[in-house]
Amino acid sequence: MKTEQVVTNHTACRKSHHPEKVKKDLTTRLNRIEGQIRGIKNMIENDVYCDDVITQLSASQSALNSVAKILLEGHLKGCVVDRLSEGDDEVIDELVVTIHKLMKK
Repeated sequence: MKTEQVVTNHTACRKSHHPEKVKKDLTTRLNRIEGQIRGIKNMIENDVYCDDVITQLSASQSALNSVAKILLEGHLKGCVVDRLSEGDDEVIDELVVTIHKLMKK
């Protein structure tokens, strides 16, 4: 997964390049999660029993965590490796912050 730097408003932005198979998998997963969230909203609007709503919330959170794991693995194997090979050690600090964000959940 190579990264490309694009300069926007004087700040550097990076763009990842996922293989089409990974993009399709992530998109499918996110579409399913989007449907789950709509279902949860309908459950609340229809006064469905709280425990059932919580179960669906838990399933949605688990699905989001799965997406995050796939992205993190690709980031480590691609973006981080590429940047380290280019001598960009700042990627380690960025990665630590990212992992902290994921662990807050």
